[in-house]
Amino acid sequence: MSKLKLFAQESWLLLVSSFVFGLLIAVTNAALSGRIEQNKSAKLNELIKTLLPDADIFKPVEAQIEIVLPGGTKDAARVFEAMSADKQRIGWSFRAYGTGFSSTIELVVAVDKDFQTIMGYSVLTSSETPGFGDQMKDSYFRNQFVNAPAGQLTLAKSGDPAAIDSQIVAISGATVTSEAVVGIFNTFLVQIKDQMTQKGLIGNVGQQ
Repeated sequence: MSKLKLFAQESWLLLVSSFVFGLLIAVTNAALSGRIEQNKSAKLNELIKTLLPDADIFKPVEAQIEIVLPGGTKDAARVFEAMSADKQRIGWSFRAYGTGFSSTIELVVAVDKDFQTIMGYSVLTSSETPGFGDQMKDSYFRNQFVNAPAGQLTLAKSGDPAAIDSQIVAISGATVTSEAVVGIFNTFLVQIKDQMTQKGLIGNVGQQ
């Protein structure tokens, strides 16, 4: 009986300790979540500014734009109109994401003011394999997207990475990551462009 009593006491202490620690973790996460989102938003704006250096104002698009993800689920897109200090449109930018080789890849994508040309992308978050998938951050891969047409992209195992077209040459040894980046573009860019055209936000070349 004494052993049973001791077991009950120790189990009670373990349960209480687990509850207290779990509560502390939940409270800490709740307290930090706002700051984490603020830091992420600040980084997002900084990356947009890098991609569109002439922009000073980043105004969220009020129109609802919904993305159908590869698995069939839907998510609201965060699209920003990038403007100069005198409120002339410089371009558009949006957050885009997808599943990579070892992590979720989050990108910041920028296009020109008419949504005809890709201005480039930066990596918001990623944990792809060092030396392989993380080469998605390197200029030789990213530069393939700069000035490429803002439409459906294709991935090739070989080719000329300096060519400015809709074909992207994969990172050697990191085909999955390369496919993921191109897939993110094709999922978000194409759907966002289509919906913005339908809503009259883009479509007239040279509009301000």
